[in-house]
Amino acid sequence: MNFGYEPVSGEEITPCIPELSHLRISIFREYPYLYDGDLDYESQYLSRYTKSSRSLVVLMKHRGAIVGATTCLPLEDEINEFREPFERAGYDVKDIFYFGESIILPEFRGQGAGKAFFRFREDHAARGGDFKYTTFCAVDRPEDHPERPANYRPLSQFWERMGYQKSTALRCELPWKEVGSSGEIPHQLTFWIKTH
Repeated sequence: MNFGYEPVSGEEITPCIPELSHLRISIFREYPYLYDGDLDYESQYLSRYTKSSRSLVVLMKHRGAIVGATTCLPLEDEINEFREPFERAGYDVKDIFYFGESIILPEFRGQGAGKAFFRFREDHAARGGDFKYTTFCAVDRPEDHPERPANYRPLSQFWERMGYQKSTALRCELPWKEVGSSGEIPHQLTFWIKTH
């Protein structure tokens, strides 16, 4: 399928928030996040990218519609939950660029967008300052999780090929409502980090 990429930053992101919110809710409903999304929360979450002058959202578009996206911004512009594990471990958060998420509709996966998203974000971090590390986090799920699909393929090998290492010393906790749950559940996430 033909698709293109459109980088937007800061306030340029604002008009994209409603469509991005729907996309995030759709994709994060899948395993392993099982997120029962809320549009108000999504708008609030994405607003942090509009307030950061060094943020980047890369929109993946097909026939004018957003079919994928990736996000990043300096870690110092992120929420406390993401900053604190690094501060406790002795890092200077000003040295770190944080990658939010890469989300792609199923029919557009496996066509190189994941690699392109990493290149966009790493190039943006390199242009934006003297960052020593790039990082992201992913939810921890046991291999025998009852909702894990039989054909599920973890992304850990792909992330390793992109130069990232899992750091069991860097973890955070975030609550969200899972599909089928009555309220928010705390989730453990582990960071992956790359030195530049």
